[in-house]
Amino acid sequence: MEFFSLQRIIQIVARVLVWVTAIPLHESAHGLVSYWMGDPTAKNAGRITLNPLKHLDPIGTLCLIVGGVGWAKPVPIDPRYYQNRKLGMAMSALAGPMSNFLLAVLTMVAMKVIFFNLPVNLPQQPVLAFIFSVLYLMVITNIVLCIFNMMPFPPFDGSRIYLLFLPERLYFRVMKYERVIMIVVLVLLSLGFIDRPLSIAYNAVFRFLDQATGILGRISY
Repeated sequence: MEFFSLQRIIQIVARVLVWVTAIPLHESAHGLVSYWMGDPTAKNAGRITLNPLKHLDPIGTLCLIVGGVGWAKPVPIDPRYYQNRKLGMAMSALAGPMSNFLLAVLTMVAMKVIFFNLPVNLPQQPVLAFIFSVLYLMVITNIVLCIFNMMPFPPFDGSRIYLLFLPERLYFRVMKYERVIMIVVLVLLSLGFIDRPLSIAYNAVFRFLDQATGILGRISY
């Protein structure tokens, strides 16, 4: 029970840190890229900020802390400002998952630089072991958020990227049913039907990052 409690504390601390770093950066990235492409909506709404309270969705935050996957308030985007609506939506959507990927890379690099070069035995240093575990879970959570948001179903970010190749009329017709599609996807996820492809994608990304930063150290998994 004590071990389980410690693991839960590590998980909660890691997920809270993700919430105050990854979520604001993810949402701000959406708004910033949209602003660069001519849409001032997110900027005018005060959503291009790293203040997590500006992006807070109570249920999404609870799901992230408890289950590891959550969401924030959608950043307002007005595609009418884009010269190419589908391309603008795809680029602003891609910015979010890519920010999670970047944070996973930076966290893994920091973790390896700090801990794989310390002349200490982590199991004998409980404080350092705790910090290492928190950083490790932050890497995992950021990878999961990146992959989860890249799913090709509305309203996930990936839908606006993959649907870029559909005719515009069909594209916006599909987007009308994003809430229904999201409910179906969440039901399939809760039943475990999407676990296998998500697990394959996660393992591939984790191995890629571990090998890419291998000169700094290698993580066992």
